[in-house]
Amino acid sequence: MSDHDRAVADNRANWDQRADVHARSAMYDVDGLLADPSRISGVVLNDLAVLAPHLSGGTVAGRSLLHLQCHIGTDTVCWARLGAVDVHGLDLSANSLDHARRIAAAEGAQLTWVEGDARTASQALDRRFDVVVTSAGAIVWLPELGSWARSVHDLLEPGGVFMVRDDHPILGALDFEPWQVSGDYLSGGGARTFDEAATYTDGSTEGITRIVNHQWSHDLAEVTGALLEAGLVIEALGEHPFMDWHAFPGLVACAQGWRLPEGAPRIPLNFSVVARRPD
Repeated sequence: MSDHDRAVADNRANWDQRADVHARSAMYDVDGLLADPSRISGVVLNDLAVLAPHLSGGTVAGRSLLHLQCHIGTDTVCWARLGAVDVHGLDLSANSLDHARRIAAAEGAQLTWVEGDARTASQALDRRFDVVVTSAGAIVWLPELGSWARSVHDLLEPGGVFMVRDDHPILGALDFEPWQVSGDYLSGGGARTFDEAATYTDGSTEGITRIVNHQWSHDLAEVTGALLEAGLVIEALGEHPFMDWHAFPGLVACAQGWRLPEGAPRIPLNFSVVARRPD
């Protein structure tokens, strides 16, 4: 087993245990989501704002959609609520997908769940999609992006659109504690390995005993370069002053989630890339 394979196995074990905490958390609010069929998560609304200008009609309605690194599937359900069809969610964590199946069944939604690594998703799925999305805290869990980008390319229909929106890599360099640089921003420095039972939601973490985490820095040059090398055409690159979760003290609530307070240095908290597979 390679170093990357061992690291990914550690991460899978950690996320299998996180999934139970997250499914019970107020942050994901699964019961509230299911009780209100009109609710669309803030994450998906932020994603759609980036994606819509690149879709005819500005909507995913009627388009097949794959959600990579879908976790417990709450955002995947929201994409289906927006009218996407033949919706698939792929994730590395089997327990996360067990929760996703339960949530989709309670929703009455016919969604397809696939266990797999986002880097080799095109091997797990023998088909193509009009839209592929990934978002919010996802790509730091991937050791490298070359195979990921090639997989995205192969999963898209000709003319299909891919969108990634995630925490800006500068925040990893700051260890989410501005303003002291404490880690790599540039790619290629290897994994940042740490022990941590805590997670980003509320709720008891006593059940999280597999605490080894491995994350990898992916600067914007690597993200865009991997997509270009895979044969995709980049249509938009964005850097945004908000993020989806309360990542560090001092952030204040805003319409998109959380931002720095007035008077703070202006740095990006999110980035986004929209790319298209040529016809």
